[in-house]
Parts: sequence; C-alpha cells; structure tokens
Amino acid sequence: MADGWFAKLDLGFECRAGRTVLASGRRHGPLCVQRPFYPEGDACHLYLLHPPGGVVGGDRLELDARVGERAHALLTTPGATKFYRSTGAQAVQQQRLRIEAGGVLEWFPQENILFPGAEVRSHTRLELTGDARLLGWEIQVLGRPVIGERFRSGTADLGLLITRDGRPLLSERLRLAQGDALEGPSGLRGYPVVGAFFATGAQTEDLAVGRETLTPPEHVLFAITRLDDLLVARCLARAIEPVRRTFTALWGLLRPRLVGRAACPPRIWAT
Repeated sequence: MADGWFAKLDLGFECRAGRTVLASGRRHGPLCVQRPFYPEGDACHLYLLHPPGGVVGGDRLELDARVGERAHALLTTPGATKFYRSTGAQAVQQQRLRIEAGGVLEWFPQENILFPGAEVRSHTRLELTGDARLLGWEIQVLGRPVIGERFRSGTADLGLLITRDGRPLLSERLRLAQGDALEGPSGLRGYPVVGAFFATGAQTEDLAVGRETLTPPEHVLFAITRLDDLLVARCLARAIEPVRRTFTALWGLLRPRLVGRAACPPRIWAT
C-alpha cells in the first residue's frame, strides 16, 4: 500500500443503569472521539474526529462501532470529510456499524467532499440484529460546487449496505470515473450533491407524513419511498445546504414516531 496515514477506531456502546456509555474504545493513528455528550440525559452523542482535516491518496480510515442491547448512540462529525486530489494512490474509508437487538443508532456524519482528481473508495456497512433501530444519512459532494468546481477527474467507489440478521435491506454502489455518470437523465442529471436518508421501523403512515409534510427547496430533486420497514429518501441538489435542511427536517418528523423522542440536533451542527 502507498504511504499514507492508517487510522482505525473501535467503539463499543452499552446501556448501564438506564444510560448509554462508551464502554470500550481503541484507536490507532489520527482517528479519535471527543468525550460523550448527554443533551437528552440517557442517549450518548459522540463526535468522530480526524485531526489531519483531510484524506489523501494512500490514507486508510477504518471505523468499527457496536451499539449493544437497549443502548442508544448518535454519531456525527464536526465537519465534512475532504478527499483531496491524488497522484494515483487510492484513499480508503471503511465503516462498519453494528446495532444489537433493542439498540438504536443514529448515524449522521457530515458530508464527504470529493475534490477533482481524488481517488476514493468509501464503503459503509450497517448491520442490524432483530428489532434494532437505525436512522441515518450519507451525503456525497462531487467537487466543490460553491466555487463551480466539478468532479471531472479522478475516480470514486461509494458503497452503502444495510442488513438485518444478515439479510440485505439496502445495497447500493455509485462508481464514478473521470466525470462519467454526472450528466444525463440516467446519471445524476448534472447535480453535484447526492444524498440518501434511511430509517428502519417505518410504517405506511410514516411514509405518508414525510410525503405530505416536506416541501423540498427549489432546484432540489427529492424522492421518498419504503422498502418493507426501511424508509429511504434521496436528494439531488446543486449545493449542500438544501440537502442538510431537507434531511434534518425529515429526521425531525420521523424521530418521535420511530424512537419516541423529539429531535435533538447535536450542538456541533450549529457551529
């Protein structure tokens, strides 16, 4: 493997005396966490940190997290993950998150930004057991649309897999090479921001509430559907902020219905 940072973070959450605690944590390299926050009293909010501030070719980041029975964890990041231009080596981000029966995981990393010329492989695997609950999103920004820069060079292999008891609920993969798939009706229609929101335990009524209540901003393509009990919403946009607002509003609608709690945005989102 080419020279670069190797970083690995293992986290384990458990419910103890009615409160979720970070019961275990091991790290190697520049990937770490801040102390847990408890704005809701019992659910654990945790920020994932990558101090170098960006990912370059040859870097490899690995996250392995487990949410135990009756535990409730919300994971986010203080800012976007930036994948910079590479001279040829691939940057890898591998994330595996497991939720045991009765557990709840809210997975809300801020967006991945792929600079032109980046070579990226980023895969997220979310594994549920029994009646575990999951709410989350993944957002990709292809280029830097704020300055009119597009991802017209480089390659990306972006994967998302959600399973329950070993059975796939959602499996998707976006592969880009030298700007293909960005244009045209069968691709991304020229939109540089693509996002997916997902939530388990959803019923027909939850889907109806989302469809009837949310009005996406102008110039945003938005769709929402349900696969068995997995609700999936998607956005295509020209900027990141409309996607954040749309997904945060959807979370605010669904969280009380699916986990019995009002939305409690992490404080870091306001900075």
